[in-house]
Amino acid sequence: MQGFRELDLSKLSILIVDDQPLMRKILCNVLGEFGVRDIAEAANGIDAADKLKQMSPDVIFTDNMMRPMGGAEFVRRVRFGEYDVDPCVAVVMVSAETGYTAITKARDAGINEFLAKPVSAKFVYDRLAAIICRPRPFVRADSYFGPERRRRKLEPFFERRQRPFEYNPKNRFRGERERTQVTVGTDWLTGRQKVYEGLVA
Repeated sequence: MQGFRELDLSKLSILIVDDQPLMRKILCNVLGEFGVRDIAEAANGIDAADKLKQMSPDVIFTDNMMRPMGGAEFVRRVRFGEYDVDPCVAVVMVSAETGYTAITKARDAGINEFLAKPVSAKFVYDRLAAIICRPRPFVRADSYFGPERRRRKLEPFFERRQRPFEYNPKNRFRGERERTQVTVGTDWLTGRQKVYEGLVA
């Protein structure tokens, strides 16, 4: 490996949707450490719909289990254009439910990535890197609009947290090509390690 280089996330606009104030605070702090300054918060899907009248986020982090509107329903409405926001906006589902049914439901709602609770700075970064460096094309069907669902074989979600993670840019590294960003992450469905690679502007 020849030195290190991290993605510039400072210009991202991010909306965090979670009914737990502590969870919103954790994500805000993590994103702030990455240089993100434009962060808005919402307590549920209905509150998020109001926030979307005031902003156009690049990424939405949304919890799944919320009332009166849960994360999956909120994502479906975003994808089918019910809110004043780009229906192709990147969405990361954040949930403590990591079994087959929960992941399938989230995927079929149209999410880009899945993030298990409790979250860590490393895995938050990995999901953002996957969205930026390895975006999936969007497809439309009778009952679905969202990222192409190539991951057909579903397994229970698993991420290895062998010890508490502290943010360190050396967890990312640069490839031999000058403008290539490479980051190591974990496939959110299989739990296997993946390398995401893409050009950095």
